[in-house]
Order: sequence, then C-alpha cells, then structure tokens
Amino acid sequence: MTDVLRRGRVSLAFGFFAQGVAFALLVTRIPAVQDRYGVSDALLPVFLAAVPVLAGIGSVVTGRLVRRARPSRLLRWSQPVVLLALLGVGAGDGVAALAVALGFFGLAVGALDASMNMLGVSLQRAYGRSIMLGFHAAYSLGGILGASLAWAGAHWDLALWVSYLPVVVVLLPLALVGSRWYVDEEGAGAGGPRAAEGAGVGFKVLFPLCLVMTFAYIGDSTVSNWSAKYLQDVLGSSEQLATVPYNVYMVTTLVGRALGDLGVRRFGAVAVVRGGAVVAAGGFAVVAGAPGAWAGMLGFTLLGLGLCVLVPQTFAAAGRLAEERGGGPGASDAAVARLNVFNYVGFLIGSPLVGALGDAWSYRGAMLVPMVLVLVTVAYARSFESQRDRYGDGHERPRTADVGRGSNGL
Repeated sequence: MTDVLRRGRVSLAFGFFAQGVAFALLVTRIPAVQDRYGVSDALLPVFLAAVPVLAGIGSVVTGRLVRRARPSRLLRWSQPVVLLALLGVGAGDGVAALAVALGFFGLAVGALDASMNMLGVSLQRAYGRSIMLGFHAAYSLGGILGASLAWAGAHWDLALWVSYLPVVVVLLPLALVGSRWYVDEEGAGAGGPRAAEGAGVGFKVLFPLCLVMTFAYIGDSTVSNWSAKYLQDVLGSSEQLATVPYNVYMVTTLVGRALGDLGVRRFGAVAVVRGGAVVAAGGFAVVAGAPGAWAGMLGFTLLGLGLCVLVPQTFAAAGRLAEERGGGPGASDAAVARLNVFNYVGFLIGSPLVGALGDAWSYRGAMLVPMVLVLVTVAYARSFESQRDRYGDGHERPRTADVGRGSNGL
C-alpha cells in the first residue's frame, strides 16, 4: 500500500476523531447552553431539532456539490466551520447569536459527515479490505474525549467559551494541516462525466440501507437520551450510577468498531451486520426486562457492541452498491450523501418516539420498539453483500491504489 494512502487514512481518521470531540462537547453541555442563553424548556426542543434538520440539508447540498468539487475540499473547509461554530455557541451574547451558531454548526456537520464518509468509502475501496469501522472507532474515541472534557468543564464550573476555546485552538490547525493528505478517487471533481455518474443509484435501490441507517440511529439516540433516566426512574439506580451506562455504551462502541474490521475481513459484512443486529436486539431485550440497575447496564453494554457495526457498514455497502451498478466516484459520493440524511432522520425520530411511548405506555415497553426495528436489519442483511468484491477471508480484492492521489491543492 502506498504512502499516499497510508497518510490519507491517518489524516481522515483524525478528521473523524475531531468531529467526535466537537459533537460530544456540544450535546453533553446542552443544559449549560440553555442556562447561558436563558432558552425556555418550550423553545429548547426547537433548537435541538433544528440542528439535525439543517444537517440533513447540508448533506443533500453536499451530494450536489461533489459533482463538481472533490469531497476532500468540502471536508477541508466544513471541519473548521464546525469547530468555529462550536466556539460561537459558547461565546455568543444572545439567543439570536446562538441560533446563528447552531445554524452554521448544523449545515457544516451535514457536509462534514457526508464528505468524511465519502472519503472513507473510497479509501476502503482502494485498500481492498474493510477499514471503515476503524474510522468510526476514531469518532467514538473523540466522543469519549469530548464527553470527558465536557464533564471537566461542568465540574469546575467553567464558562462554555473557556471549555471550548482550547479544544478549537488545538484541533483547528491540526485538522487544516491533516487535510493536506486527504485522498480522493481519481477523476473526482472532473466535471461533466462525474456529474452524470452521480445520479447512478436511485432511492429505491438504496431504500433497504436507508431503513437500516434510520433504525440504527433510533437505537443510538435511545441510549443517548434515555439511558440515564431509565436506570434512575425505572430501575431505581442512584443519580451517580445512572451516568454510567452511556459511558459504558461509548466504550463498548469504541471496542466493537476497533475490532469490527477484522470480523468483516474474516466473516464478511453480511454476517457482521446480522450478528450486530441480533446482539443489539438482545441488549434492548435485557434492558426492557432488567430486574435492577446492573442488569440494565449489561443490556446497554450489549447495545454498544451490537449497534456500533451497523452505521459504518451501511455507508460501505452504499459505496459498493454504487460501484457495482456501474457508477464512478460521483455515484458512490451521491449514494453516501443521500444515505447520510437518514442518520438525522433516525436521530429526530428516536428520542421523541421512546418518550411518547414511555409516557403513554411504559418505558420498559418503549424499549421493545427499537428492539424490533433493529431486528428488521436482519431481514435486510443481504443488502450488505457484494457480488463483485467480498470483504471476507480469502476474498479480498487486489490492493490496487485506485484512489491514487492526495488533494494538496486548495
């Protein structure tokens, strides 16, 4: 494997890591943001919903922009915008300033998520073996660090801008320097022919993968938003113990993704996706039936190990599907951008769905709904099978550098 690809892989992994830090710093300090700007409880859901909605718009726009511009260029400039918008959230002086900062954050996050995964898919294709889970492991690691920094800021009662400024000062220049080694596929941004290829995969073809992406993020948002409340209110844990499940979930997500590529190479993507869905469904079942807090934490541990493989493999499958249907770089990028929208659809649906079911029925019963949705992934697992290149033991493609050069130009 060429040094160009190795540098591209490391620099992209750092991009995923930086994004994990930034996103965790925002979402884990929502109460502090609300207090700083005096946002009412009635208005807060509007602000929170606006971010994924704008991110979905940013992803759609990115899918169109990459017909003419390399994904690396969009990633290079969207990541600084995300970091600066995060700082704006911490340093603003009114609700209007908060709305503007969150607006830029949402749009840039959509562009960032889409372009990062475009580059990840193309690098995996160049390597000829599964590496996509490793990028998302870097994101999980960043999320753990970001959540830890947020805890420190809250513990020492630091102003938001004081918590955010050092992170931005460190990550922003490193991200810009690292972006010099991002790697695009040959022919990316080549103009007219690429634009035609970008329309190669229709929504009907991608529909099974869109469902899997949505269901995975419904499961993820359920853990993110309800694990602490569930442990404390339903399973009777202490307030301190109720903070543990999400941390355990993040750690097991990191472990599962760090090891997941080996599983894909050995057993294939279909087996890994099926196994992940079954383990995640088992985790929800354990949570729903848990007699106490420790059994509940076991369930959330299983959820981390199961859900962590679904999203990276869904992006990888979309890229392979576009390639197998005769598309070039544009088709793969368009498929990833379209699929990425359902990341935010799942995030928007998950938390309100569980909350509404919990209030109307019971929170134990509510946990069975994401369990069933995740199990549906098993039925769609064949969508992850590649007809032309199987990322399993003995079926790796030749390691040809088909995304041959970095994008050092601006």
